[in-house]
Amino acid sequence: MKAKKLILWPFALLIMVLLNSCSYNKMVEKDEAASAAWSNVEAQYQRRADLIPNLVSTVKGYAEHESTTLEAVIEARSKATQITIDPQDLTAEKLAEYQAAQGAVSSALGKLLAITENYPQLKANENFSELQAQLEGTENRITEARKRYNEAVQEYNTLIRSFPNNLFAGMFGFTKKENFKSDANASEAPKVSFD
Repeated sequence: MKAKKLILWPFALLIMVLLNSCSYNKMVEKDEAASAAWSNVEAQYQRRADLIPNLVSTVKGYAEHESTTLEAVIEARSKATQITIDPQDLTAEKLAEYQAAQGAVSSALGKLLAITENYPQLKANENFSELQAQLEGTENRITEARKRYNEAVQEYNTLIRSFPNNLFAGMFGFTKKENFKSDANASEAPKVSFD
């Protein structure tokens, strides 16, 4: 009886390893999908950051005495672009820092766009109108990229926390990823309006 158990044990171990190799590959696939989704989030924020100098320059031509607001936008952009996060090391703290920096950019942009109401010539400027449309589109892309990232993270986290994958996930270094959470003070996405 003991000999039978000893013979069955290697077969059971072999079956577990074979079954887990499929799970391992799936965990790698979902991990890579979440990393790619995070890269898309960063790319959309970078797109927004790239639009800011042109927007500031256009507004500056019409509203030179609004230098404090213009400088705040430039400073927020500078701070936000200095923060980069490795998707494999996306902790809650790092994600919160990233979100705070991006929130500062949104706030500064909101103030900048609010002052444009005082400048009808600026609102009529074709370059400014085009930048407004691009910025609005970018905000929508950011929202969509964050949504897709959270979906990828949910799939990944579900996979590594499900039985029997949870038995092997830690062994192979797969850990839970953080979701992109909305700002605690924000009840809706920033609205970009130029009317």
